[in-house]
This record gives sequence, C-alpha cells and structure tokens, in this order.
Amino acid sequence: MSRFRRQDKRRVPGLNLAAMPDLIFTVLFFFMIVTHMRDVKPQVQYNVPQGTEVDKAVRKSSVVYVFIGKPVDAQGRVVGQESRVQVNDRLVSVSQIGEAIAQERSSMTEEDRQHLVVSIRADRDTEMGLINDVKQALRRADALNINYSAVKVK
Repeated sequence: MSRFRRQDKRRVPGLNLAAMPDLIFTVLFFFMIVTHMRDVKPQVQYNVPQGTEVDKAVRKSSVVYVFIGKPVDAQGRVVGQESRVQVNDRLVSVSQIGEAIAQERSSMTEEDRQHLVVSIRADRDTEMGLINDVKQALRRADALNINYSAVKVK
C-alpha cells in the first residue's frame, strides 16, 4: 500500500512578471499611435461658444485655423485685454490676414487649395465687429469656405 503524505506547508506560487515589459511597451506604442498631436499652438485665449448643429471637419490638411481672443504668454497667462487675431502659428493684424492666407495656400497641394476651409475659433466674448472685419479680409483673400468652431450643447 502506498503512503500518503500530508502537505502542511503549501505556498502560493510567485507571479511570473516576464511578460510585463512587453505589455507596458505595447500599451505605450498604442497611445503614441492614437494620440492626436496639436498642429497649431494657440497664442490667444478663447472659449468657444456652444452650438446645436456641430459637425467635424473632414480634411485636416486643407484647414487654416484663425483664432480670435485675448493674447497669452508662453505660460498661458492673459497679457492684454484687446482681442488679437492668430492665423495658424502667428499673430497678425486684420490687414495682414490676406497675406497669411496666401502663404498658407502656397504651402498646400493643389487638391488641398481647392478644398481650403478657414476655421474661425473665436472667444465667446469677442465683439462681432472684429469677427466681421476678419470675414471681410477673408473674402478679399478669396477664402470663401468658412466654418465656426463651437462645442456641442449637452
């Protein structure tokens, strides 16, 4: 007859952590791939208004962003009270908007030039007179497709 031993000293086996670095790097690569990097750094502070009919822009390469709001410094602090206009990466006056649009158009492909859309991201407290001046400057620059950025009402 065989003899049975009673095991009083049972222990839980240790965790195998050999696959942990692979898992961490896989998650890191996933987030690096799906993260959207901002192309344009706003140099003005703006709070977009709310809207009920909000759609997303289809082509990112044919969009020129126009920010209108109070100027901020590198740390994000407001440095002035008058509204400023920013076209993509540079601050411009209303009279320089046509030149800035022409520069952006020259850096695009022919297909993107045909589908050029100007996206105005204005602060909700910006005076309509300034927005109207920007629209008139865009009209003179032959940038006729304009959309206004807003957040969707919940």
